[in-house]
Amino acid sequence: MKGYIQIYTGKGKGKTTAALGLTLRAAGAGKKVFFAQFVKGQIYSEVKTIQNCLPSVEIRQYGLECFIFNEPKQEDIVIARKGLKEVEEVILSGNYDIVVLDEANIAVYYKLFSAGELIEVLKQKPDETEIIITGRYAAPELVELADLVTEMKEIKHYYTKGVQARTGIEC
Repeated sequence: MKGYIQIYTGKGKGKTTAALGLTLRAAGAGKKVFFAQFVKGQIYSEVKTIQNCLPSVEIRQYGLECFIFNEPKQEDIVIARKGLKEVEEVILSGNYDIVVLDEANIAVYYKLFSAGELIEVLKQKPDETEIIITGRYAAPELVELADLVTEMKEIKHYYTKGVQARTGIEC
């Protein structure tokens, strides 16, 4: 089966959730998934579930404890670049049917690595490997390369009323 490159982007909620839904579907179909989380380092509920319930899914994080809100630190850059190198090795191995690069668009946006560097990795993918890239601010050159691009658009969000991320819903 041919694998494609998908991007889930936009300012609306649900990009990582969509990638997790696809991961769940793939695991149910007996596929092997590598789920790389860039810019994230906390043990979110999805990390626990994958580790405890989905043996065909490997999840790794390439970030510090929280998202970058200002300028990235050198440590942010180092860990993201290490992650990109590991993801390249994973893609080239051919051991996984699907590789998710969660928040890779944000990593590019904050210049942890460039869109060009990510594209060089993506161009090496085996024909049968599916790649999912999530995060706001997808670079135009990534959008051009992708086979499917979905934009999540925020219409209304309770966060604007001061509601913080809730365990089991947002994290």
